[in-house]
Amino acid sequence: MFAQAHSPPTLLPQELDAYLEQGWFRMGQTIFTTNFLNFKNQFYSSLWLRIVLESFHTDQKQKKIFKINAGFRSEIKKASINPEKEALFRKYKEGISFDASASLNHLLFGTAAHSIYNTFEVNIFDGDKLIALGFFDIGDTSAAGISSFYDPAYKKYSLGKYLIYLKIDHCKTRGLRYFYPGYFAPGYSLFDYKLEIGKSALQYLQFSSCRWLPIKSFSRELTPLQIMHDKLSSLQHALTQSNIPSRVLKYEFFDANLIPELKGADLFDFPLFLCFTKCREEDVNQLIVYDVRAECYRLIRCFGVLKINVINKSADFYSSFALKVEQDLFSTTKLEELLNIVLIETKHQESSFI
Repeated sequence: MFAQAHSPPTLLPQELDAYLEQGWFRMGQTIFTTNFLNFKNQFYSSLWLRIVLESFHTDQKQKKIFKINAGFRSEIKKASINPEKEALFRKYKEGISFDASASLNHLLFGTAAHSIYNTFEVNIFDGDKLIALGFFDIGDTSAAGISSFYDPAYKKYSLGKYLIYLKIDHCKTRGLRYFYPGYFAPGYSLFDYKLEIGKSALQYLQFSSCRWLPIKSFSRELTPLQIMHDKLSSLQHALTQSNIPSRVLKYEFFDANLIPELKGADLFDFPLFLCFTKCREEDVNQLIVYDVRAECYRLIRCFGVLKINVINKSADFYSSFALKVEQDLFSTTKLEELLNIVLIETKHQESSFI
């Protein structure tokens, strides 16, 4: 599955380490993973990052940021929430263009009454004034950066990056092995700053192999979403040459498995699929996806489990139903084999209407 969420009642330090190593991240008091993102109807791959602390060394960028913030005081302690921190969070939200949690309490706790995480905070003060705050969770040998925010009036001090460096230094001092800053999304520049922190020690989780590789080996052309798009576009072109109409569509509900109310439904979670028959609003649809992990095309039959009243009107979206896989019909690594299957299936469908 490409998107999953768990809500464990407790979480041991070693269990947090295991989740982080597999590309999971905290959301309130749940823990989740996702491999694809939707920002304003644009889809992106999410690629998880970690810093190997043994290989992390202070570089010129860190020295520069520490120098410009030398006049501020910082402290690291167990996390807590109070009105002053909530006020700083509200002030921060006023200066950003993306969505954030309704409150600091909701960010850390969600709807839960207590925390299963061992959470610490970094506070930065200008005199007695709290100007920046960051949270991070500590496991047995790993830590994960959760959130960082600051007073917009101090934007020129790069306090967001300063907070991350302070977290990393603290974790390294504690003898931890890894620091996980979350994900970045190729083509979506908002998260690119993470690629410049500890670059020589930075790794990403390769989607297809589930292995951590040096960030220097990453190629934007080989992101999972790009591979899916290219493979499906090649198939679409081949179908056009055979006079078979088809469309490559974005699937609105690829991350529906993250919704608590749909837990255990195991819904269809590919962000892109090719439809070679008219995508009607009936309960059953034959779709083609490209499975990046298995490196193969898959012809599958889906059925709608939840009809959506508000439909995305964009021409390249499918949003009529939340879908569930009924049957895997065929899989192959070769486009030509799949093309022949589609030709046979299309002729069968045409004959059934005669």
